Amino acid sequence: MIASEGKGRLLGKVAFISGIGRGIGRTAAQLFAAEGATVFGCDVDVTTAEETVSLVRDAGGTITCLAPVDLGQSEGARAWIDAGIAEHGRLDILYNNAGSARFGPIEAVTDEDWRFTLRNELDLVMWTTRAAWPHLAARGGSAVVNVGSISAIRGHVLMGQSAHSATKGALVALTVQHAAEGSPHRIRVNAVSPGPIETPALRGLIGDDAVEVPIPLGRPGRPEDVVRAALFLTSDDAEWITGVNLVVDGGFSVIQGAQTVAVAAR
Repeated sequence: MIASEGKGRLLGKVAFISGIGRGIGRTAAQLFAAEGATVFGCDVDVTTAEETVSLVRDAGGTITCLAPVDLGQSEGARAWIDAGIAEHGRLDILYNNAGSARFGPIEAVTDEDWRFTLRNELDLVMWTTRAAWPHLAARGGSAVVNVGSISAIRGHVLMGQSAHSATKGALVALTVQHAAEGSPHRIRVNAVSPGPIETPALRGLIGDDAVEVPIPLGRPGRPEDVVRAALFLTSDDAEWITGVNLVVDGGFSVIQGAQTVAVAAR
């Protein structure tokens, strides 16, 4: 279904998408390719990345992938960007989707939990964007989208997320700063911040028990809800939008007393 929705909004563009192995990243690879982009992906998991590549190609899309790659190391981030530039010669869109966090109440958060989350939700965005920056500037009119979370703008009484909230708050601030630095080069930098999204990562976090999600628009989010927002922000339709944190949560963050999991599960 996703692959049949293409309207050619990214025709002729090269999109680098991290974390394509599952969830929102897989959907991003499918939808961006369906919209005409040439996708260059990456993931830490070779098997799931190859599955995504097959799905995109079977639907008629164009995609290649580097896996495994660890973007939490600056060398890994640069290796991914360099490999994509060597293959495609340019970079029009950078979709910083990859990430991994550890959760727990503040008294149980270990030093390692904190460092792991900062490394895998914030460092990897900085290292990847830094490596891509000269190529984005060379294109002019390029776009970056970072995946944030509503955890950056609200807390949760039932779920310990100190490290996740800190990294996503920092990511929103980083988005604003990179938008400012990118403006002379016509690099647009925006963030998409999901609420509860039905993905394997979220299910792994909350278990198999059903969770009541009091969302004004009546349902939990789907990966394509997030990806369509990112697609808009990276398309020419948003050529005068930069430094924005677009919340995609069905209104979840505007109501009081919500008692459910709110995590951007990629």
